[in-house]
Amino acid sequence: MATQERKLPFGKIEPNSMKYFLSCGLGGIIACGPTHTAVTPLDLVKCRRQVDPKIYTSNISAWRSIFAKEGLRGVFFGWSPTFIGYSFQGAGKYGLYEYFKHLYGDTMFPETNRTLVFLGASASAEFFADMALCPLEAIKVRMQTTLPPYANNLREGWSRVVAKEGMASLYKGLYPLWARQIPYTMTKFATFEETVNQIYGYLGKPKESYGQLTQTGVSFLGGYIAGIFCAVVSHPADVMVSKLNADRKSGEGAMKAVSRIYGNIGFSGLWNGLPVRIVMLGTLTGFQWLIYDSFKVFLGLPTTGGH
Repeated sequence: MATQERKLPFGKIEPNSMKYFLSCGLGGIIACGPTHTAVTPLDLVKCRRQVDPKIYTSNISAWRSIFAKEGLRGVFFGWSPTFIGYSFQGAGKYGLYEYFKHLYGDTMFPETNRTLVFLGASASAEFFADMALCPLEAIKVRMQTTLPPYANNLREGWSRVVAKEGMASLYKGLYPLWARQIPYTMTKFATFEETVNQIYGYLGKPKESYGQLTQTGVSFLGGYIAGIFCAVVSHPADVMVSKLNADRKSGEGAMKAVSRIYGNIGFSGLWNGLPVRIVMLGTLTGFQWLIYDSFKVFLGLPTTGGH
């Protein structure tokens, strides 16, 4: 008896079609928005300790202190700009990555080394994705790093910034954000693709010979390893983004602010909060790839990497 073909939720999706890229963008939203929101407690403490290393003696003491004063809401403070901002970023990051990977690797430079394609595609995707993330990230950091809080929610923060400083002020951290996120995403995608290839090479059989559970498990492992590399590569810029959004003086140029802040914290200060960020990004990136590739499997598409 012939097996019945599984009915796909959106019908058959042709690889590298507009429907394919939009589907990947939707997968990016599902992968990034909820996962970044879930680690808000880690992000909250990380940002505050980056701005003021003496504010808490440890992460555990920080959460105890925040929970005692403000309850669960305080521990997840800043979740709304996190959820919306990283949903927008996820759509651009994953959807545009697939687009640029096809454009560079299959159309413009078909003979180019694949790692260079991964690096170029991820850098291009993140360049545009950060434009959507930047204003939400600016509000999130202000909310999380100022005590008492600059604003109590996204709507209040957005209205206050626009009324007092104008829309342009929401993009004052764009260059540092690019400096943090573009190397991060290049590391994330290229390391993931190469790690997945290495895992399947170690297993000794083509990806297609393994079941969906194994393939998505490989995606999680490859994502976790990629996340560790991402944390180390992007951490100094991450510290500087937090500092700039919390401690940039009115009318101060970006480079002047960076120079002043670096003079205050020094090289060692750029690494404040790294251990917690390694745990956060390793877990975060692993689950993002697991969710993203599981969504692709749900749509009847192959998982990422291992070709």
